[in-house]
Amino acid sequence: MIINEVLVLLGLQGLSYSEKIWMLIGLLGQLIFFSRWVIQWIASERKSKSIIPTPFWWCSLCGGLITFGYAYHIKSFPFMLAQFTGIIIYLRNIYLIIKTNKNYE
Repeated sequence: MIINEVLVLLGLQGLSYSEKIWMLIGLLGQLIFFSRWVIQWIASERKSKSIIPTPFWWCSLCGGLITFGYAYHIKSFPFMLAQFTGIIIYLRNIYLIIKTNKNYE
């Protein structure tokens, strides 16, 4: 089966069901986290200048939270610390955006 060959290639063969679920959670977090760069790139291309749109920060927060959960599960303190630091920054930026938008209403 080709799926088994892919699992062997990626070093994922022999994982338990629980380990596969956590691997998928970690992958989901990374994909959401990566999508923020695509959003930023598209928004910048549309404006012909470098900008950081609000969805960038929401993807950063969601991806960071999911990835933090994964880091906690694998018990990687450096990984958790890096994600936690980012989460604080993402929350602050979202707060500032919300605060600014309320001032313009």
